[in-house]
Amino acid sequence: MRIISGLMKGRIFKSPAGRRTHPMSEKARGAIFNVLGDIQGLSLLDPYAGSGAIAFEALSRGASNVTAIDSNKKAYYTIKSSAEDLGVTEDRMQIVLKNCKVWSDSNPDKMFDIIICDPPYDDIRPDIIRLLSKHLNSKGIFILSYPNSEEPLEIDNLKVLQTNNYGGNQLIFYKSS
Repeated sequence: MRIISGLMKGRIFKSPAGRRTHPMSEKARGAIFNVLGDIQGLSLLDPYAGSGAIAFEALSRGASNVTAIDSNKKAYYTIKSSAEDLGVTEDRMQIVLKNCKVWSDSNPDKMFDIIICDPPYDDIRPDIIRLLSKHLNSKGIFILSYPNSEEPLEIDNLKVLQTNNYGGNQLIFYKSS
């Protein structure tokens, strides 16, 4: 896998072995960051980090700091290894080995400018996605990668800005209502 744009453009990072994670395609990642535009100095939460692709892309494009969460040990150690290879420091990227709900419950006051949720499609938990949305700053953007076969998820206090389809998934962009 590679970083699409920014300071680390073209740099390669690892993806966890096995079928547990489904790294977001370069096309979908590119679409997200094209819609977001300039993210210089913004904070980002990547709660289903997998390979860390979203987190690394955000840092490459100027995000001030990123929190990458995954409950899978292989994913966690893969992200840590890639961060080390890319020279990403702990003050810019916090890598967390926890379940999203446990992390959220332990960090109720932690807020972000951008949250990008790309949950495993075989175990989508709308309750957890809604819980994670509580960590969005009042002027922030919440993005959800969701199966095309489903209607966009309704999330309290957020309104859908746009929906883009990519293969079997849709990217839903939300903003505070």
